[in-house]
Amino acid sequence: MLERSIQLGSNEGWPNESHAPAGSVQNTDDAGTRFCEVPLLCTCNKDRPARSPDNEMEFSTTENRKMIAQAVRDLVEREVRPNLMDWDERQYLPIDLFKQHFGPAGMLGVLVPEEYGGAGLGYHEYVDTIVEVARVCGSVGLSVAAHNSLCTGHILYFANEEQKRKWLPKLATGQWLGAWGLTEAGTGSDAMRMATTARKEGDEWVLNGTKNWITHGISADVMVVMARTGELLDSRGMTAFVVERGTPGFSGGKKENKLGMRASETAEVIFQDCRIPAGNVLGEVGQGFQQAMKVLDGGRISIAALALGIAKGAFDAAVAYSKERHQFGKPIADFQAINFKLADMATKIEAAELLIRQASDLKNKGLRMTKESAMAKYYASEVAVQVSTDAVQVFGGYGYTKDFPVEKFYRDSKLCTIGEGTSEIQKLVISRQILR
Repeated sequence: MLERSIQLGSNEGWPNESHAPAGSVQNTDDAGTRFCEVPLLCTCNKDRPARSPDNEMEFSTTENRKMIAQAVRDLVEREVRPNLMDWDERQYLPIDLFKQHFGPAGMLGVLVPEEYGGAGLGYHEYVDTIVEVARVCGSVGLSVAAHNSLCTGHILYFANEEQKRKWLPKLATGQWLGAWGLTEAGTGSDAMRMATTARKEGDEWVLNGTKNWITHGISADVMVVMARTGELLDSRGMTAFVVERGTPGFSGGKKENKLGMRASETAEVIFQDCRIPAGNVLGEVGQGFQQAMKVLDGGRISIAALALGIAKGAFDAAVAYSKERHQFGKPIADFQAINFKLADMATKIEAAELLIRQASDLKNKGLRMTKESAMAKYYASEVAVQVSTDAVQVFGGYGYTKDFPVEKFYRDSKLCTIGEGTSEIQKLVISRQILR
C-alpha cells in the first residue's frame, strides 16, 4: 500500500479522536505530536479552509491537494508512462495496474467514505486525480473516471446500507473493477427508447438485451445496468440493477477497435435470461432514469477533468518542444506564430479549469449543478481537441508520428466530446437550464 505521513498538531486536523479517518493508524511521538499513516489519497488536512457560504466558490489549492496530486503524478509516471504506447497499440486494459496499484492507493474510491474502504475525499481531489492520470494517458484516465463516477458513484448515491457494504469496499479498494450500462446500439442520447428489459418473476428479475459502448464491458467484475421495467418512453419505466460477473446470462460481447482511448476497454454487454435477485435493485423500481441523469451530472465533471488532463499533457509537451526545436538559428518558441499559439492554449486551459472547479464546488456543497457540469464538460472537451490539435501543429511533421506524445493526445481527446453526452447534448442541457 502506498502510504505517506502527515504531521498534525495535537488540536489540528481532527477536532477529537472520533473524527479520525476510519482505518487510519495514529501514532504519537515523544513530544505528543500525532501522526497519521494512511493511503496515498488522504482526508487529513490541517490547512483545510473553513467551509464557505453556498454563494461563494471555494477551490483554492491546499497543501493537502498538492501532495495528493504529486503522489498520483509520481505513481503514474512510474507505472503508466513506460507502458502507455504498448498498451495503446495492443488495446490492452492493464487490470493489474488498477487492482495492484490504483486500488491500494485510494484512487478507485476517491469519493467513497472511509467506512466503506474509500478515500473519503471531495470533488476537487477527484478532479486532481483524474487530471494527473490523463495528462500522461487518457485511456487510463478514462477507466479511472468511469469506475469512480459511474459504477461506484451510482451505488454510493442510490444503494441502501446493506448494498453499500456489499459492493463499495470491493470497488473502492480495487478488488473489483466496475462498469455502468445505459447506452444501446439504437439509443445513445435517446435513452428512454432503450430495448433492454427486466421482468419480475417471483423474487428475481430477468434481464434481456444488449448494452453498447460500455467501459470495462468484458473485464468488469460488477456492473450497474439500466433496464426497462415499464412502458416505452416512460421516464418512470426504467430501473437500475447491479449484476455481478459470473451471473448466468451475463456476458461481454464485441470489443470496439477505437481511434483513441485504446487501452480503456469498450465493449458490448449481453443479457440473455439473466436472473438476479430482487435485492440487486438500486433504489425503487422505476427510478432508474432519474438516477442515471443525476449520476451523469457528476460524470460530466469526470469527463471534463479527463479532457483537462489531456489538454494539459498536450500543452506541456508543446511548450517543452518549442523550447528545444530550433529553426533559423533560434528556438521556435521565439517566433510569434508559436508563442501566440501557446498563449491561446494556456488561456483556454485556465478557463476550462475554472468551469470545472465551479461545478466541483457546487457538487461538494450538495447544490444543483446540472448547468455548470454541462458547461464544464462541453468547454473542456472542446478545448482538449483544440489544444491537442495545436500541439500537433507545434511539433510539425514529428507531431504526426508515434515517436512523440502529442499524436496520442490528439486521438484520445476526441472521445471527450462524445462520451457521457455529446457536445451537442451539453448545449441542449445548458440551454434548457437557461430558459427554464
